[in-house]
Amino acid sequence: MNANELTAERRRELTELSQKLGVALNDIGLLDTALTHTSYANESLRRNTTHNERLEYLGDAVLELATSDYLYKHYPNLPEGDMTKARASIVCEESLCRRAADIGLGDHLLLGNGERMNGGDRRPSILADAFEAVIGAIYLDCGWETARKYILKRLHDDLAGLRAGHQRRDFKTMLQEKIQRHPGQRVLYELLAADGPDHAKVFTVCVRINGIAYGNGTGRSKKEAEQAAAKEALGQFK
Repeated sequence: MNANELTAERRRELTELSQKLGVALNDIGLLDTALTHTSYANESLRRNTTHNERLEYLGDAVLELATSDYLYKHYPNLPEGDMTKARASIVCEESLCRRAADIGLGDHLLLGNGERMNGGDRRPSILADAFEAVIGAIYLDCGWETARKYILKRLHDDLAGLRAGHQRRDFKTMLQEKIQRHPGQRVLYELLAADGPDHAKVFTVCVRINGIAYGNGTGRSKKEAEQAAAKEALGQFK
């Protein structure tokens, strides 16, 4: 949305968010667009309301470049394959959702009525996409260097974890690779439970190999629970 079309209340809200982000945006309308979900644009009475998917696309590319640049410069002996895995662990949906929650992006999202009633302001995929869209807005408004610094600041804990050797491991892939060594084996993840309110659900997943349960896992998302179950299963193989 053009900044001139924003209400005084929305402008004030976005200005406060910009200060929280630590980035002085020149065009606050870009930030509004970054926080506009497609569901809101589809329901809006105002014609041609712009949603955040294009900014998300741009932000995803900037995020990938910034993390790739960091890994290349700080880990000169890390092979290409390991850099790819490390980057994937940093920019995964779960990680980006946490960073979006850290700055309260969900409170500023513009969502359609149905999406908001179904907890869209807490949905991991929507929060992660909004985080990327905000990065796209920062890049367009302030340039590469500001966007790069913002990304490294927000992902500091994840990057520090890499330095300490605690990078997130993809246990599902590791389990799949181990199982593929034995032809005919099949891995299946079964959702056992989804407990709690929409904004704080806890998922429980069981991983089965050829129908036999090898491990259970819990998490704030199905993906997180599946990773935990795969990790437990790998422990049994050891």
